[in-house]
Amino acid sequence: QVQLEESGGGLVQAGDSLRLSCLASGDTFSNWGMGWFRQAPGKEREFVASINWRGINTNYRDSVKGRFTISRDNAKNAVYLQMNSLKPEDTAVYYCAAKRLKTVLTFSGPNDYDYWGQGTQVTVSS
Repeated sequence: QVQLEESGGGLVQAGDSLRLSCLASGDTFSNWGMGWFRQAPGKEREFVASINWRGINTNYRDSVKGRFTISRDNAKNAVYLQMNSLKPEDTAVYYCAAKRLKTVLTFSGPNDYDYWGQGTQVTVSS
C-alpha cells in the first residue's frame, strides 16, 4: 500500500514563499515519477509540476514557471515544492501524486497518476 502525506501549507501574503513536502511510504520511491497538483474551490484539479525518478528532469505549468521548483530526495522518500512569489491565484489545496513510472514529464492529467495524498491547504492573501 502506497501512502503519501503532504505538509507545509498555510496562510501567507502575496509575495511570500512556502515549501511543501510530501513523504512517501510503501514501495520503492525511486521507481516512481512524482507530481504536484492543486485544486481551488469550484475548479478542477490541475497539474502544477512533475519530476522524473532521478530528479533531474522537471515540468511545470506555465503560470508557475520561474516561481515554483519541484525537487526530490530519494534517500528520504520525499518530494518538495518550493513556491516563491506567491499570488492569490495560487490559493488551492495542493496534492502530491505518484505514478508507477520513472518518467512522467508527458503526463499532466490527474487520471495519469496512481496514488494521491490527502492534500495541504495553501492560502495566499492579497
